[in-house]
Amino acid sequence: MRDTTYRAIQAREKLSNELDREPTVEEIAKELDMKKEQVVISLEAIVDPISLYEPVYNDGGEAIFVMDQIGDRNTADSWMDEILLCDAIRALSDREKRILNLRFMLGRTQTEVANEVGISQAQVSRLEKGALKKIKNS
Repeated sequence: MRDTTYRAIQAREKLSNELDREPTVEEIAKELDMKKEQVVISLEAIVDPISLYEPVYNDGGEAIFVMDQIGDRNTADSWMDEILLCDAIRALSDREKRILNLRFMLGRTQTEVANEVGISQAQVSRLEKGALKKIKNS
């Protein structure tokens, strides 16, 4: 990781000088013949952490801190929604669970699911639609 980061920094500086601007991740990746994900990970590895209490704005009154800019998705409603969703899924038949898992967790097409389960694509469509309706109505 350290070597990749060092090479990414060197490539970024070289391209900055050549282009007279900050290079994009894609440009750095192309220069290094790497995937852009590898470049992003390596460059993020050297970013200094900041405190949640670091002020990001202050107009002379109350300061706004990094913590104020971070949303908490774990609200009472989101926890309840997750519990209700789990209960609704538990109430489905094993076949409905399997179809939904294949379709939405594994990303299979209805035709692929039909071949794996041993039913027609139309049956998969009806079962999927029915299972989703049960979940919504729970």
